[in-house]
Amino acid sequence: MNIDTSLILCAGYGKRLKPITLEIPKPLIKLKNSSLLENCINLNINLGIKKILINTHHLKDQFYDFVKKYQHTIDIEIIEDGEQILDTGGGILNMINNSKEQNFLVFNPDTLWGDRYIEEIKSMIDSYFYQNSMMMLMLVNKKLSFDKKLTGDFGFKQDLIIHKISSNYIYTGCQIINRDVFKSEDSNIFSISKIWDKFIQLNKLKGFESKLKFYHLTDYEIFKKLKDL
Repeated sequence: MNIDTSLILCAGYGKRLKPITLEIPKPLIKLKNSSLLENCINLNINLGIKKILINTHHLKDQFYDFVKKYQHTIDIEIIEDGEQILDTGGGILNMINNSKEQNFLVFNPDTLWGDRYIEEIKSMIDSYFYQNSMMMLMLVNKKLSFDKKLTGDFGFKQDLIIHKISSNYIYTGCQIINRDVFKSEDSNIFSISKIWDKFIQLNKLKGFESKLKFYHLTDYEIFKKLKDL
């Protein structure tokens, strides 16, 4: 089995990257002549994804211009959050409601995605279907993070994601979601962490460990360091 549609979260304000994000939305910031979003789209093309949905809010017109100019070989559709930003969970749900697919790859473009992730993501998809999962997050040990300020989001044990005092694993910004995880959700504006917490309590939130060095555009300080790499 495979996944045909990806969702890319592009609606945020990128407050930690001011003043750049006052004029350019974070996903369109360039490093080495390529934007974060372009890197993410190219990865999806090389994964064999057939359609990409992008949500927008902050400086949304720039995304329409980007999609028009981008010489892509994949169907890209922009889904606006609307008058209010819907947060990560609401943004994902709004995109899912514009699709008939059952399972979705979801990306935060804040991570420096590239073809080095192809094999890991393919293995993650295989694991997702083999385990009959509803949600699976790609995690990385914080020791592999370029940004040493990142403290970790989760504990991770035997393919299950757990909360604990010492959280050694960082969420990379890649997950797989079955649309049915939102069946009982009655809010339009919410964080995806609300769904994660629910699945953790049920011992059903699955994880997949990346072994790659993790580069994430966290803030302006990290931006300057990444430019010099």
